[in-house]
Amino acid sequence: MTGHSITLTAIGRVASSREQPDDDDWDLVKATIHLDSGQVDPDATAGLDGFTHIEVIYRFHAADCTKTERGSRHPRDRADWPRVGILAQRAKDRPNHLGVTICRLVAVNGLDLEVTGLDAIDGSPVLDVKPVMAEFLPRGELRQPSWSSELMRDYWRRTRGC
Repeated sequence: MTGHSITLTAIGRVASSREQPDDDDWDLVKATIHLDSGQVDPDATAGLDGFTHIEVIYRFHAADCTKTERGSRHPRDRADWPRVGILAQRAKDRPNHLGVTICRLVAVNGLDLEVTGLDAIDGSPVLDVKPVMAEFLPRGELRQPSWSSELMRDYWRRTRGC
């Protein structure tokens, strides 16, 4: 099987105070997704304000393409965690450099979406936005290895002073 190329056009961009993809403390990051009126109509966000959360698909545009991992590695380069495949991680150095995050929707102002907890840096191209519906959340019990819980311990930690 050989891969084939696809072309995606961003429907918007992230405006955020975070300019570096630091690993932790994303919980209180405030950002605005500026949707492109050339890609979506002004009424594309109608009804979105009825949801508390949205799922944002974006591209890790600042990732170094020469560091793309196609096999396995230690998460965050920590040798005390097991070497696992890139598809068992949510790291930026993955094929296609796509990020997917569920974040809180604070406000909808036309084609501007104010959010918190979006772990995308300033300028990230947004490929799609979807409302989070309870029926699409995981059904049944979740399982994950202990190293992943340790890795995520401070990921959503509130920033100091808050």
